[in-house]
Amino acid sequence: MVEQLKYQYSLSWINQIAEIPQADWDELAKPLNTPFLEWEWLHNLETSGSATAQNGWRPYHLVVWRDYPSGRLRDRQLIAAAPLYLKGHSYGEFVFDHQWADLSHRLGINYYPKLLGMTPFTPAVGYRFLIALGEDEVMITELMVAGINNFCDRHRLSGCHFLFVDPDWRVMMEANGFTSWLHHGYIWSNQNFQCFDDYLKMFNSNQRKNIKRERKAVKQAGLYTKTYVGEEIPPHLYPSIYQFYSSTCDKFYWGSKYLTRQFFEQLHPNYSDRLLLVVAYTEQDDYNPVGMSFCIQKGDQLYGRYWGCYEEYNALHFEACYYQPIEWAIANGIKSYDPGAGGQHKKRRGFPATANHSLHRFYHPRMAQLLHNYIGDVNRLEQEEIIAINQDLPFNKQEVTFHCDQNLGI
Repeated sequence: MVEQLKYQYSLSWINQIAEIPQADWDELAKPLNTPFLEWEWLHNLETSGSATAQNGWRPYHLVVWRDYPSGRLRDRQLIAAAPLYLKGHSYGEFVFDHQWADLSHRLGINYYPKLLGMTPFTPAVGYRFLIALGEDEVMITELMVAGINNFCDRHRLSGCHFLFVDPDWRVMMEANGFTSWLHHGYIWSNQNFQCFDDYLKMFNSNQRKNIKRERKAVKQAGLYTKTYVGEEIPPHLYPSIYQFYSSTCDKFYWGSKYLTRQFFEQLHPNYSDRLLLVVAYTEQDDYNPVGMSFCIQKGDQLYGRYWGCYEEYNALHFEACYYQPIEWAIANGIKSYDPGAGGQHKKRRGFPATANHSLHRFYHPRMAQLLHNYIGDVNRLEQEEIIAINQDLPFNKQEVTFHCDQNLGI
């Protein structure tokens, strides 16, 4: 299905990213800060059985071609793309829109299916349209939004939603009729730290002692950790990533085991260069890990994704998910570290609440009006929560707290 547009552009909808050559897609995605819009990651989600129509994540990606006069398929160039999914539920999104779905149901309006733009199961800021360098970004964005609006109208979709969006792109999309919904995550910022002790200095004395006790507790339990990056990762650890991920889902997050074993095994070797593992061993066995955290790295950004352990060890979670990644980040010039969803533990260990946004458009007039009427109050309450969290951080210098805060932009 192709919609012909004016100028020399055409839009297509594709049901699998494999329809686009990896080199062509990555020419658009590789310049971005986020690693989660790259072809290998998205392709792996589809081919591993993780993000599929059967699981309620039907790929429906939008691509834009520059067409040349001959009109033949080989005489066109990919100049933009948007990873999109038709959703029949809201699971795996980490932006909890169930109140909107419930309101829609009470009004007799079908909320599902909806069109969603995000990297499945990945609450990390950075989603945006992929547009080739040198193109007229404003014009191409307008063409893509018009194509999305037309698609949603034809298929009678309730709305289009973009989650964990790039801050600059958010401004452009607001100009195209989308409404921002404010949320927050917990992000560590490297304040020109030269070593881990510099990081410790920003805490008050009680919290510095607490962190030191936690690190000491791991050693007292007879454990030690190794950090592996890229090609350093032993191949036998890849199946273990799934086992630890699965164990954590079974223990704490029932019904949230979105990724398959095949997904983790397929990371090797083509995505290995993005991976960082912090692996915990006992002093008696340096081959079989007892715990592991799984991170993704690109440029000066680090993302914590998954964690697990077979037995409960005091403070091992903090060591593997916070302290070791931070120590590695400082040594390797990482500017920010997003440790993943949740926040009760993170905010006490140097991860201030940091604003992020989702973007929404409802196509039913009643839902659109309700969103317009109430989103300002919703965002103000969220802003107050962010401020309250960051006023209660265990830092010893007030200026550190405010340095880590970001403009909430509501």
